[in-house]
Amino acid sequence: MLRFAYTLLVHLAIPLILLRLWMRGRTESGYRKHVVERFGGTAQDGVANGSPVKSIWIHAVSVGEVRASAPLIAALRAHWPDAQVVLTCMTPTGRRTASDLFGSSVTVCYLPYDLPWAISRFIRRWQPKLLVIMETELWPNLLAACTSRHVSAFLANARLSEKSYLGYAAYAPLRALAKQAFGQFHTVMAQSEADAVRLRHLGSNNTVVTGNVKFDIDVLPALVAQGVEWRAPFAAIGRHVILVASTREHEEAALLDAFLRQFIEFAQHGRRPLLVIVPRHPSRFDDVAQRIAARRLSLARRSQVSPPPADVDVWLGDSMGELQAYYAMSDLAIIGGSFQPLGGHNLIEAAALGKPAVMGPSIFNFAEAVRLALEANAMISVANADAAMVEAAALLASPERLKQMGENALLFARMHRGATTRTVAIIENALLDTKEP
Repeated sequence: MLRFAYTLLVHLAIPLILLRLWMRGRTESGYRKHVVERFGGTAQDGVANGSPVKSIWIHAVSVGEVRASAPLIAALRAHWPDAQVVLTCMTPTGRRTASDLFGSSVTVCYLPYDLPWAISRFIRRWQPKLLVIMETELWPNLLAACTSRHVSAFLANARLSEKSYLGYAAYAPLRALAKQAFGQFHTVMAQSEADAVRLRHLGSNNTVVTGNVKFDIDVLPALVAQGVEWRAPFAAIGRHVILVASTREHEEAALLDAFLRQFIEFAQHGRRPLLVIVPRHPSRFDDVAQRIAARRLSLARRSQVSPPPADVDVWLGDSMGELQAYYAMSDLAIIGGSFQPLGGHNLIEAAALGKPAVMGPSIFNFAEAVRLALEANAMISVANADAAMVEAAALLASPERLKQMGENALLFARMHRGATTRTVAIIENALLDTKEP
């Protein structure tokens, strides 16, 4: 009865959903493309040689989850090299990132909305033998369809913050719907024991702790070399580089103002660090450029010049897929999404490049990783943007401390690898009694 009511609400919301796609398409044109995929259709063929394709289905909602899925997809393909991999996303930036990462080796499309007929249409086309959902996406009709069609569903790299848990638990119908949906996963693989406890309380029956697959990210030598090349003009004159990565709306303004306050006297002596800003969403590149110019800071853009001039104040990273290069060129990284109540973005990638991270107070998306990084003295937690720049200046003024924290960060990232191997082993064991994809 609950799922029937939920399904009715989703159907009634379709006009609003389409309107929202159209409105968001004003700033990100990708929302107006491939709309048919959101209802289970696709321009791509789902059959090979006249027979249904046996596929591995991975769902990763957006950029962070897509990047996290890369080592898992590589491991699954190594186990089942003949299986087609279908990767579904929810956002245009996620879809674009997937295409950049995997090219034509993986079929990339949008996840159908949680409508029974749209999900059934998708499953009929691709004939998946298993579904792996990254992190915590919960779609009751999708999971019910997988159960009825004997598609084993796994929740990988699962996390559930205390705030999200309380949100589910506070409303009885929502709690009951979540319990029904979580109970349909074959296995839930949690990032931490705290996540596992909360997930079990919401109905996940078979829950194990595997760690965070984001620690298994591959550092790409070509991007590292690119970052070293970008840094060269600044290394030659002894100028430091501060990276502000994956920023969200309103964060750039606060961090730019804090940068100006902290380093105003440095500018008078030509020793102000280069500030590299990489916004999370491409649709905001121009807006961020305007905010930089409004503060009378000299600006260069990655899309226009590379490497940046040695005397520029700010370099705007208006590109996709090059975050490792930006980390490689920097002395330290301030991680965005943590200075607004958004839960923060991935500090692990900075650590994997040996860069200390500074994060604001909102870290619920990476609570366990932050806890471990703080214990390892690989990052610094601050209350606001001003405090972030104060800590950045202190680190740059102490080369030995900066070097030690960088070494700590690298060791921290290496110590916690292995979640992907554990995840694939669980999936493989679960499918031993079924025909492989």
